[in-house]
Amino acid sequence: MESKSFHKSWGAEYEAAGTVRFRLWAPGQQTIALRINGADRTMNAGDDGWFELLTTDVAPGAEYNFVLADGMVVPDPASRAQKTDVNGPSLVIDPTRYAWQNSAWQGRAWEESVVYEMHIGTFTPQGTFQAAIEQLPRLAELGITMIEVLPVAQFGGNRGWGYDGVLLYAPHSAYGTPEDFKAFVDAAHSHGLSVVLDIVLNHFGPEGNYLPLLAPAFFHQERMTPWGAAIAYDIDAARRYIVEAPLYWLKEFNLDGLRFDAIDQIEDISEKHVLIEIAERIRAGITDRPVHLTTEDSRNVIFLHPREQDGSVPLFTGEWNDDFHNAVHVLATGETHAYYQDFASEPEKRVARILAEGFAYQGEVSPQTGKPRGVKSSSQPPVAFVDFIQNHDQVGNRAQGERLIELAGVERTKVMFATLLLSPHIPLLFMGEEYGETNPFLFFTDFHGDLAKAVREGRAREFAGHADHADESVPDPNAKTTFAASKLDWRKLESEPGKAWLALTRELLALRQQHIVPLLACAGGNAGKVLKTAAGFVAVSWTFPAGTLSLAFNIGAAAQPLPDLPGETLFAWPQASAELPQNSIIVRLASGDAK
Repeated sequence: MESKSFHKSWGAEYEAAGTVRFRLWAPGQQTIALRINGADRTMNAGDDGWFELLTTDVAPGAEYNFVLADGMVVPDPASRAQKTDVNGPSLVIDPTRYAWQNSAWQGRAWEESVVYEMHIGTFTPQGTFQAAIEQLPRLAELGITMIEVLPVAQFGGNRGWGYDGVLLYAPHSAYGTPEDFKAFVDAAHSHGLSVVLDIVLNHFGPEGNYLPLLAPAFFHQERMTPWGAAIAYDIDAARRYIVEAPLYWLKEFNLDGLRFDAIDQIEDISEKHVLIEIAERIRAGITDRPVHLTTEDSRNVIFLHPREQDGSVPLFTGEWNDDFHNAVHVLATGETHAYYQDFASEPEKRVARILAEGFAYQGEVSPQTGKPRGVKSSSQPPVAFVDFIQNHDQVGNRAQGERLIELAGVERTKVMFATLLLSPHIPLLFMGEEYGETNPFLFFTDFHGDLAKAVREGRAREFAGHADHADESVPDPNAKTTFAASKLDWRKLESEPGKAWLALTRELLALRQQHIVPLLACAGGNAGKVLKTAAGFVAVSWTFPAGTLSLAFNIGAAAQPLPDLPGETLFAWPQASAELPQNSIIVRLASGDAK
């Protein structure tokens, strides 16, 4: 496969062999020098705040920095790689040097997606891209079709979730080099796995962000996000930096898609919203394979996820469906604190509505906020919703990082797991879920000094007086033991419980690919119907051109009679019968001509 590169507006770009253009937007500085190979060279200043310099005889891997007028030395905000940490030297990278092996890769259709959310640092003992490659054959054999990698943009310290990235073009050096990440993607493709990357375009992390010093206009100080001043997406240079980052990751790393974090915090006053521009540029610029773009958005909106008459996707493909997780969590655990209070009343009805129509909140008032939330979503196809019963956020934002299996028990969790994998929504598994991992996933960072103290104390305050965590000590996010405790325990794969979970996962994913995926390619909106709800009981059906799928589960104490579910039994656990006892599920399928 031809080596791929993306020519960025910012940073170091090879113009010819050995000749590199260095470009930086720094209207907050009078002068900027490029420090490379131990020598400083004054950069040429333009009228619009850009500094530029063309340099010859630059070898790949050369170290460089930018030097400010007061002598302060900073990395390149558009660095493709760092030598070590976020504050150290940047490295000149020639992206064409990687030799791609899988030239035949053409991607996978969205309806085939079974997403596996992976944090590189805790997925393996080594915590690197190269080490993660070794586990890919196992995931592919199991029936996973898509890897979703938590953010890898360089962040402060070695350990972290990745959502505090500050160099948005550089793979985190603790995980490996850009070539290592490309090798990971390449290897995934060789096993039939697509790869999407979680990216954060709504804020920068607290350590190593020199943009306020270089370009104060990069941020709107009068508008704030939960993490600091809002990015000025309406300023041309800042907009270029943000808009080009998704295209860079997709093109240079041959990725199959992106997940956009917390887009409700991306406020743009431009005539065309920055997210619309990003999606349109991706759709126009990458046509050789399917590209899947998902969003995380607490507003429950659908305007970013339209479908053309032929079912094609002009903008974003799907949305993370927190409503599904929250309603299932309340139903399975009984917890109703914090944002779970929105699902405390009749969670069965909320789960049923979500499965049938997409969102639980479609304009109703949220008890937590007192404000209306969401829009009508039943017109969306089921594949517009990415569902999960746990993920990095929902596990890691608990004081002790417990997984659902610890909170709801094995039997109840299995029922919800089967519901997730056999519904027509797109399922997402959190790493380790496939074998019943019980290790926690905690909130961890690698900050030092005052910043470490602030994060530690802030985390403790977050849970002080919390209904479910008031008497608990909160693990120190900066302690190495917190990070170590969050790593997967691969030994569980060989345990009897682990083998049983893997067998169930394999069976469910095989059934999904064989029987459910064929229903989804032409599945439109308004397909779902709630059949029945009762205490702990939900029954829903979906009618598609290719057939009718029905699902019923019961985690309540009392057995429940089944409503009419047409067709043949696709899956029943623990066994099929005329009524569902506690902790059981049944799924049936009627072909199109049998309806």
